Amino acid sequence: MATNPPSTPLYRRLARQLQERIDAGAYPAGARLPSEPELSAEFGVNRLTVRQAVAELERAAVVEIRRGVGTFVRPPAVRVSITVDPRSQRFDLGSVHSALPGGGPEGGDADSSPDGEFVLGARPVAGSAEDEEAARQLGREPDELSRVDTVIRLRGRARAACSYWVPFGPLPEQLVRPGRPGNLVLDLARAAGIELEYDWRAFGAIGADLTDADLLGVPAGTPLLVREGISCTPDGTPALYVRRRIDGSSARFVLHFREPGPGPDAS
Repeated sequence: MATNPPSTPLYRRLARQLQERIDAGAYPAGARLPSEPELSAEFGVNRLTVRQAVAELERAAVVEIRRGVGTFVRPPAVRVSITVDPRSQRFDLGSVHSALPGGGPEGGDADSSPDGEFVLGARPVAGSAEDEEAARQLGREPDELSRVDTVIRLRGRARAACSYWVPFGPLPEQLVRPGRPGNLVLDLARAAGIELEYDWRAFGAIGADLTDADLLGVPAGTPLLVREGISCTPDGTPALYVRRRIDGSSARFVLHFREPGPGPDAS
């Protein structure tokens, strides 16, 4: 879905192409990227441009540069699980207004843009690392999934990039129309005629890749909070995988082990 405006520097365009190859699995975790001379010859650019592109990917925590050895694709983050008492289970009603502090129906005050969640489009499931992870979690093949990407805006700024995968489709054209406001969890559940319940949620942190950096208006490598997980139907069948990347300066997550007392609200 990423686009390169004419003003995009050449090194960033090259970085995007390399990122797309990594996402598609052409360079899997641990793989060594081609050398500067090889990339320079393949893409028809000078070695300085290649060096700048690779440095951009390093800032985004996509690759690791090992001096004198080469540049290697970083492995995915390790997931650590925390089990929650099943009696605390709640229906998944979406988290458009709770994903970020201060979220609500009010309009933004920075540039008069409305707050809420807005569709970017239905992105093809093409075997990227994220697509493969979604397929694994949903127990399906990638070509059985549909994907929708959205952005959450708060106070006139894009604060979170969100991706949803569901094991059904095709999705209604109206639901995936770019710019459409809504609550994708509820909208997808309605489209499938199902109810959704939380199965699990994981929390982590990454550096913004090039696509998310452009979308959120932050430099590549900026810390992003990641909230991902599965929602299921009442019989326990996985029915939705969601992955939100949130500007790390805009949100926090609080895990309460006792009933919250006086103090800051959890976000």
